[in-house]
Amino acid sequence: MPVGRRSLESTRQSHGPLEEAIMFVQVIEGRVQDAAALRAAIDDWFKQVSLGATGWLGSTGGVTDDGRAIALVRFESEQAARANSDRPEQDEWWAHASKLFDGEPTFSESSDIELDIVGDPGRAGFVQVMKGRGSDPKRARELMAQDSEAWAAFRPDILGSLGIGHPGGAYTMAIYFTSEAAAREGETKEMPENLKAQMEEMGSLMIGEPEFFDLKDPWMHAPD
Repeated sequence: MPVGRRSLESTRQSHGPLEEAIMFVQVIEGRVQDAAALRAAIDDWFKQVSLGATGWLGSTGGVTDDGRAIALVRFESEQAARANSDRPEQDEWWAHASKLFDGEPTFSESSDIELDIVGDPGRAGFVQVMKGRGSDPKRARELMAQDSEAWAAFRPDILGSLGIGHPGGAYTMAIYFTSEAAAREGETKEMPENLKAQMEEMGSLMIGEPEFFDLKDPWMHAPD
């Protein structure tokens, strides 16, 4: 869903869980039986391990109702992410946290980042993560940049989004909503013709069906 893109120069300030300085994102996925245990482990990382994670900007994650866990971890650079992975305390924490997954979690990462902010994502009560593949990422970005003011007026429930490009046209996108109820209501609204045309073209660029992660209780952390 397109939202208003602002330039890096016009939004240097922090907006809750998103920052305009994002340069690198790691995406971690897996299945879990105990969402509460995973959340406790991530809270422990924030309290005990994050202080030494230079260049870490924050994370958004959660678990869907059917046990699919996903986390988007943001760094100011790939070098910062690598340095964090190499820390002994990170290894020790992950040795415990990884056991909470059913099998091995998967990792993907990218420095191909698109950040759109129209409100304060820190207020988001619902986050939807979409993973899919498109035939023309360049055209998709052009469409996402169009009519930002009209989109913001039409969907005031959207506070921002974080788009991540992967090889072969694959993508991950997190959209931050004020609440799940507002998001569902927004989905039912009749679109103006110009916005409908954009969405139809966006749909034509998709390859297959995207996968959705509805995070009804999003876990968001950021440096103090």
